[in-house]
Amino acid sequence: MLEIKNLYSGYNGTDVIKGINFSVDKGEVFFIVGPNGCGKTTLLKSIANILCYRGTVTLDGREIASFSRKNLAKKIALMSQTSEIYFPYRVYDTVSLGRYAYSQGFMRNLSDTDTEIIETAINRLGLSDVRDRMINELSGGQLQRVFLARTLAQNPDIILLDEPTNHLDLKHQVELLQYLISWAKENSKTVIGVLHDLNLARSFADTAAIMSEGKIISQGNPETVLSGETLKAVYDMDIRAFMLSSLENWRNTGV
Repeated sequence: MLEIKNLYSGYNGTDVIKGINFSVDKGEVFFIVGPNGCGKTTLLKSIANILCYRGTVTLDGREIASFSRKNLAKKIALMSQTSEIYFPYRVYDTVSLGRYAYSQGFMRNLSDTDTEIIETAINRLGLSDVRDRMINELSGGQLQRVFLARTLAQNPDIILLDEPTNHLDLKHQVELLQYLISWAKENSKTVIGVLHDLNLARSFADTAAIMSEGKIISQGNPETVLSGETLKAVYDMDIRAFMLSSLENWRNTGV
């Protein structure tokens, strides 16, 4: 469905990502991990055609740069790591913005299908009780779920998520990822996400990749990719030993 070959991109003439290659199928959940500054966000922005790039990014065999902005929005949606509040809309209106690519005007002429998709996103993200509140009145976790609901309302073939669990407590992190996976499998959609939490990546990904210094150094089965030696080389610490020590501490609590 999505194929990336020899991808380079960056800022001000300097490449941040270098020679990236991978492909992702329909219904696949693909999580990318790596230390800060390794190029994960740049990669997502390039796939969304927000940043200029060299190489090829093709969706069903068609280069994404050939899509109009509105038609590309029907295919690919990006939820950024930080979403600014430019206008204090209601929660419902904010989620409705996800249907902009399908409408004839700004927040106008919503069809019955549009309304159903908006309502489903609001309900599934647990936002029904705040649907009429202004988004600048929400907590960080609530706001994160609103922006995710807006992204899901866009109903794209591919959803790109940059740290989607930011500001969420553990319960909502797990519920969010469980919902995303169900959404992808049930609708033959693709999820490509960037995560810092290695446990979540290992638990929920069909495929995982580790990035370091702008390159993908390992990709494939999460249990293989997220092995102790690879992580130790990338993060410059023995993460496996740390995780095992943490687990032992939990066991010693007797809970």
